[in-house]
Amino acid sequence: MPESSPGDPNAAARSRISAEAVAAFRATHGRAPDGVWSAPGRVNLIGEHTDYNDGFVLPFALPHRIAAAAAARDDQILTVSTLGDDGRLQAADPMRIPDLSPDAVEGWAAYPAGVAWVLAGQGIDRGADIVLAGNVPSGAGLSSSHALECAVALALLGLAGRAEPDVAQLNEIARWVQHAENDFVGAPTGLLDQTASLRCTASHVLFLDVRSGHADQVPFDAAAAGLQILVIDTRTKHSHSESGYGERRKGTERAAALLGLKALRDIGSDALAASLAALPDELRPLVRHVVTENQRVLDVVELLRADRLAEIGPLLDASHTSMRDDYRISTPELDLAVEVARDNGALGARMTGGGFGGSAIALVRESDVDTIDAAVTKAYEDAGWRAPRTFVAVPSAGAGREPDTAGASQ
Repeated sequence: MPESSPGDPNAAARSRISAEAVAAFRATHGRAPDGVWSAPGRVNLIGEHTDYNDGFVLPFALPHRIAAAAAARDDQILTVSTLGDDGRLQAADPMRIPDLSPDAVEGWAAYPAGVAWVLAGQGIDRGADIVLAGNVPSGAGLSSSHALECAVALALLGLAGRAEPDVAQLNEIARWVQHAENDFVGAPTGLLDQTASLRCTASHVLFLDVRSGHADQVPFDAAAAGLQILVIDTRTKHSHSESGYGERRKGTERAAALLGLKALRDIGSDALAASLAALPDELRPLVRHVVTENQRVLDVVELLRADRLAEIGPLLDASHTSMRDDYRISTPELDLAVEVARDNGALGARMTGGGFGGSAIALVRESDVDTIDAAVTKAYEDAGWRAPRTFVAVPSAGAGREPDTAGASQ
């Protein structure tokens, strides 16, 4: 049976993660942190690989979060520890912030180090002790790395005395996090994940125009329609920096250059055929996916605004087909999850995230959740694969400072 996934009206899970971070900080440093900041993972309802093409995306934040309990230092030293699923703390070697440089830090510590490196360029290099705790599944395509980076960015900014960021500042922080991911960690990600983690709100999906930065909060209350979004984590890990993600991005950038465009966003549906005819064969599927996916985002938003949520299923299906056949980023595990979910009553299903593993989502009737979950689990067992992890996703709040309910100083 899928795990429960509480929404923001029930903040118990969020408070528990913050309390775990505070307790781990106290155990590590023998004092209370100055504060706790947290950021969520995300599910992208639709709009995949459109973000780095200046297009449209439609994510929502998960209740699963990464919390950063942090205290300021005055010696420009950054220490970072993370609390594992087994309850053990793993500490990175202390880092002197002015000495940080790309490729100098390996493993998970590169993510917080990259954020500190970028913020040092903004004059924020005082130093900090940070302890991380959270429950965003790693390697699941649910943006655990960006949740970590956003939590660390807000913590370092908060410790530097920066006020709670407004929308324009959140957009800037998202770009800083992208800079850290692209140029320090070496993963060529777009702006979807950071922006979703920072700007999503409870009970809404975020309709984001990546080019302009304009975003609308579109109501998304699946439960009111008797529906749920079931997340199926295939538990097959992927890495953007080591996979074909970069190849796809370079391909779309090359196609835009050949067409004399700033980005593939500039191709409307009515101009797709002519654009494809002007490109070499190997680039046509990439372009076809991006252009049709942008249109699918617009179509889903239109249906949601018309209170026709149950009708978005075919668009989710078409998105998966496009990612499987044109963008070629799906996997047998993802395809099986999508196929079995559909065969057992899902209104629509697709892989979500960067691809090459990770998670699928399915729009399902509440009455069918357990049936679909059991069918997918059995299909994986029959295939000889590790059982998937499933949960019902509830659109939740974005990143921010946690209230002082867990013993942190204000």
